[in-house]
Amino acid sequence: MSAAAVPRSPLLDAIQEVLISEDGVADRVRELGERITLDYQGRDLLVVGVLRGVALFMGDLIRQIHLPLEIDYMAISSYGSATKSSGVVRILKDLDETITGRNVLIVEDIIDTGLTLSYLTRALEERKPASLAICTLLDKPSRRVAHVDVQYTGFTVEDRFVVGYGLDHAQRFRNLPFIGVLKPEVYTR
Repeated sequence: MSAAAVPRSPLLDAIQEVLISEDGVADRVRELGERITLDYQGRDLLVVGVLRGVALFMGDLIRQIHLPLEIDYMAISSYGSATKSSGVVRILKDLDETITGRNVLIVEDIIDTGLTLSYLTRALEERKPASLAICTLLDKPSRRVAHVDVQYTGFTVEDRFVVGYGLDHAQRFRNLPFIGVLKPEVYTR
């Protein structure tokens, strides 16, 4: 099937506007990778992705980090199926790797209230890493209720319901190649 024969995605009908284009995301991920590469010269790095939304961002980001690195994942929940954080944080999948004495970079898709990452950083700091830093694709500082020290931010965004490039609503829209604003009628049903 040729590219011209691919039907238009019905997911696009739910998008109010494209906030960050596919090219805009790719350019910023490349910049983040270059900065992380410079900051961690001469050190090994363990990159820890917070599942599930981080999968696309982390895959692209680690290809832009030109250092020896390992990857691991954690699954954390503070939302359930709701659109707002419940405030209750649970570890659903812990690390497979030991982080004691290691340089750890937590990679997150979006920081909203900060509750999840505040909990996660405290839990990981107890494991005595050599260093612990945070990289996020999107940051919504207007929603912050818990302090989080973020070293690498892709984009700062307003308080809007964003999807695409790994971000979801009810497990959908992750596969859009850009970051878009979801129409309110989609998430208020």
